[in-house]
Amino acid sequence: MKRVFDIIFALIAVVFLSPLLIVITIAIYLQDLGNPFFVQQRIGRSGVLFNMYKFRSMPINTANVPSTQVQKIKITPLGRILRRTNLDELPQLFNIILGDMSIVGPRPAIPSQTRLTALRRQGALSCRPGLTGWAQINSFDGMSIEEKAKFDNDYAKKASLIMDLIIILRTFTYLLKPPPVY
Repeated sequence: MKRVFDIIFALIAVVFLSPLLIVITIAIYLQDLGNPFFVQQRIGRSGVLFNMYKFRSMPINTANVPSTQVQKIKITPLGRILRRTNLDELPQLFNIILGDMSIVGPRPAIPSQTRLTALRRQGALSCRPGLTGWAQINSFDGMSIEEKAKFDNDYAKKASLIMDLIIILRTFTYLLKPPPVY
């Protein structure tokens, strides 16, 4: 049931948001004539690597770093807006359609986040990673790796359609919080 919900929700979102997706793609390209998409390997269900898509918010050839080191990288002016509004995440709708991700689940870690991945072996790696998740709506950015893994593993143990709907609704509240300063 969850996979069917994911596909339908993501397809509707892509159709509804397609004008915005096109405008953002063109704006990023015109900014520096580079690829508007940032593709990064992430750890998916059962530890399988997949390519996750985002709108590029950094200059071309910026190094891949975990979210805990985001202050060390340069963000483009358009990238600041995309990150503040979380619009940089919209291409992940295609990851959902492809089956790499789900609407709700633990956020996918990058391969260098070995400690987080090890802690997620207690349950969270059994889930498809999500666009939003239990840890995200509980102050994800300020959490320690141990706290993130605990929320992710708790989600894996308690996952249900009702819990997913609650997380989706609370995500909108999370999106209204003041943005992080980069």
